Amino acid sequence: MLLHGWGSSVDVWRGIINSLKGACRFIALDFPGCGQSNLPKSPMTTDDYMEFVLELLKAINVENPILIGHSHGGRVIMKLCGEGKINPPKIVFIDTAGLKPKKNFKSQVKVRTFKTVKFFLTLPLVKNHTADTLTKARAHFGSSDYNNAPEVMRKTLVNLVNDDMTDIVPNIKCPTLLIWGDRDTATPLYMAHKLEELIPDAGLCILKDAGHFSFAEKPYEAIAILRSFLS
Repeated sequence: MLLHGWGSSVDVWRGIINSLKGACRFIALDFPGCGQSNLPKSPMTTDDYMEFVLELLKAINVENPILIGHSHGGRVIMKLCGEGKINPPKIVFIDTAGLKPKKNFKSQVKVRTFKTVKFFLTLPLVKNHTADTLTKARAHFGSSDYNNAPEVMRKTLVNLVNDDMTDIVPNIKCPTLLIWGDRDTATPLYMAHKLEELIPDAGLCILKDAGHFSFAEKPYEAIAILRSFLS
């Protein structure tokens, strides 16, 4: 089962599916608000994404598939397996989100500045007249993922980035493969090393000169690694 990252879709997996389709059956999905799926009616949490996957597996009568997740998809896998909802034979995490990132001084200043601006713009005496200014402030201080998303997905993203899986990751007991780009800036390489320490049976493969979509940037290396692990 292939779970894509934030703002992506099943299309990101085409290369892997086409290369390995003779070795196994693949199940891929578009998360709510991504690809061909409709927007959720209200902001989602990691728990909501977990239940979404569980409902799909039940509907298609599949139990405990091998799980492969990129970025946000990996976060959902951490939730599923860390809480014992699924016991897959193997897991693959690719440039995965789910651990709370280290904040450097620049990012700390950015966050604090926005919170200060937001505080003053939402004071009772002025909030009815500052909506446009607050929107511009969000655009200035927010990430591209945040700014490009519809409102319901923006609130969803806030829920997700504040959800830290560090405490439940050690509950993952099955063989786990980590594939990571050494130039990933969205989920930096130190996160891969942290996961390798936390997960009892984990191994890390680093793809050189690759970023957050390492499996798409270095497809031949990634597919060779996956083929070996899945076999």
